[in-house]
Amino acid sequence: MTAELVRGQNHPLPDTRLEIRVSAGHPVVAGAALGDERGRVPGVEWVAHPVAPSLPGVDVPRQAAADQRLAVDLAAVPDAVHRVSVLLALPVGGGGPTSFGKAAAPFVAVTGPDGTDIASYTITGLDSESAVVALELYRRQGAWKVRAMGQGYEGGLAALLGDQGLERPADLAASILESERARRTPPPAPVPAPAEQQTAPTAGGPISYAHPRRRTTAPEPAPAPAPTPAPQGSQAPQGPSVPVAGDAAGWSMDERLYNQVWGMFEDLARTAAAYRSACDFAESRLDRELDEVLSDYRARGGGANDAARAAARARHDELVERAQEVLDRDLAQLAVESEVVEPALPPAYARWDNPVWHGYRPPAEEPMAVRLGDLHLPERTELRIPMLVRLPLERGLWVDSGSPLSERSRELGGGRGRSEAAGLLDETELRRLALDTAVAHAARLLAVHPAGGFAVHVVDAAGAGAASLAPLVDTGVLAAPPARGAAGVSAVLEQLTERVDLLQMALRNGAVDALPPGLDAARQLLIVHDFPHGFDDRAVTRLRYLADEGPGVGVHLLMVADRADAAAYGPVLDPLWRSLLRLTPVPDDHLADPWVGHAWSYEPPLLPPGSRILRQVLAQVADARPAKRP
Repeated sequence: MTAELVRGQNHPLPDTRLEIRVSAGHPVVAGAALGDERGRVPGVEWVAHPVAPSLPGVDVPRQAAADQRLAVDLAAVPDAVHRVSVLLALPVGGGGPTSFGKAAAPFVAVTGPDGTDIASYTITGLDSESAVVALELYRRQGAWKVRAMGQGYEGGLAALLGDQGLERPADLAASILESERARRTPPPAPVPAPAEQQTAPTAGGPISYAHPRRRTTAPEPAPAPAPTPAPQGSQAPQGPSVPVAGDAAGWSMDERLYNQVWGMFEDLARTAAAYRSACDFAESRLDRELDEVLSDYRARGGGANDAARAAARARHDELVERAQEVLDRDLAQLAVESEVVEPALPPAYARWDNPVWHGYRPPAEEPMAVRLGDLHLPERTELRIPMLVRLPLERGLWVDSGSPLSERSRELGGGRGRSEAAGLLDETELRRLALDTAVAHAARLLAVHPAGGFAVHVVDAAGAGAASLAPLVDTGVLAAPPARGAAGVSAVLEQLTERVDLLQMALRNGAVDALPPGLDAARQLLIVHDFPHGFDDRAVTRLRYLADEGPGVGVHLLMVADRADAAAYGPVLDPLWRSLLRLTPVPDDHLADPWVGHAWSYEPPLLPPGSRILRQVLAQVADARPAKRP
């Protein structure tokens, strides 16, 4: 499994032969510096760069490019080398960005000799820097590790090399960048002599294939129209840069859009956290200053006390106003980016009302993630960020059908005590809506997987969900009809439990080729409705086993349940509920973000009223499935 590093984080390297891939979206010069135990680079001969691309154990590209690949064999580097720093720099001239802050964040991945991903790092937080140490491979107690660095330098490549301990770093930086500039600058086109001066070539002399009357120099450009001066006292508009869908690091458009949506989520979290922090600081400073005024008995007379309080409130209002201006600016930019990105999303990331679903075709491969709803913050509720969850699912899903009016449900951690939308629905309607939401999630998971690559089972012991399950049943996408009664529940759980046991044994013993030839290789999803109705103690134990062990071998769980209904089991089921990702059928603010302390408001993926797009998509999924062998 790939380790997604953040700045300063390290990760062990399982192999000494590596390939380092760089995806920047714009040309970059890639190099590597070999350092000793103290991290110092003794001389220019210890730096691999486009002019001298090969060193013992290190090979770097010979020219700048948007996508770079560096080959590293740590077993072949000299014994004195304890650090290998991967360097990136922006070439000079050529119309490209002059700093990393003006372009997409570079993405760096470390892979093994067989192409297996080991670690990756998106270099964020850069601004005016034009050179950066991306990664560092270092030797520690005889083993090699990789550390995400992201150390940028406003002084460019010369400052970076100087910080590596190199003497006269400006000379080496100038030679590297100048050679890249010379390589990219085309030679001047030869100007033929006038016709009357042309002579026939002599034997053995150069031959000109230029047409005698064809111009080989570009005509002089027409003078540009003079700019219209702005009215006196006004300024030319300088709006924010226009965002582009897919303007993020990644090897494919799917990955770039995923990273862009994730970047929008981080930007919204940061700007909201900065605004709240500024407001909290303004309030605390106002309280402190008012306390100081009240404690100064000398200022109680003559109006000085009132003036001091007014000045303190004015400073508070100014700070809050400035924070609000920054927040409005950032939110406006995110809103513009959302308007550009949302229509460009593929089916796996798109809302159900996106026109992309009308041209849906089963995909050839599994996407990186799937959309399970939208997220927003109270600072701007109309700005919604897609909630993308990586595939394959690492944990099961739980659509909570509990009523917010149930005191017992709130005590157990279920229900949505602060959801106004849930409070407007009765218990029956809320349970129906919960199953409708689960069916929409299951339909999307079916649609985003390749044909025949995802199978869905349903347990509906009492048969109460027949109306909501009709799209899955009528289109024939289920692996079997919904299981009814205690016997049906037991049979489905036994089948999936045996599958998990079989796959785990095969993987642990390296005997995957010994699996039965008729075993379905598709991922499995079990929808459990109206839990714990129809479940005995043995069935509950098997359900917990599937929730814990199933995701590792492609067996996933989608629960539709009210936790209060299973209160009789007490704390026995607490690990089950904690292992599942809790979703709701109505908007709710139950998703906590420990990174910045936000409570994100979640909105489920709703189908447009009266839309038949769900059945149309499921019908195509059913038609594309390979025929079962007799």
